[in-house]
Amino acid sequence: MVKSTASYQIVLKPVLTEKSTEEQERCNSYRFEVASGSNRIEIAQAVEDIFEVKVVKVNTLLRPGKMRRRGMQLFRTPARKIAIIHLAEGERIDLY
Repeated sequence: MVKSTASYQIVLKPVLTEKSTEEQERCNSYRFEVASGSNRIEIAQAVEDIFEVKVVKVNTLLRPGKMRRRGMQLFRTPARKIAIIHLAEGERIDLY
């Protein structure tokens, strides 16, 4: 099965933190950084297309950029959109 390039433009990369790893084991949910203009339906279809799993629910959250300073210069890091993907019972995604 040929995977759509549009799917890879929506799902950018997995978010691998202690919290997301614990969520994978506890409640079978995965976090991905996604394109800022994508909606829940597009995200669910992209994950199903890329990983060939059944998505039950998608939650999204916006992480605003933080103010940083390098010497005298102030700048803001870019904002990110994170999607929390809940999979059907028995489904797994191997991210490692």
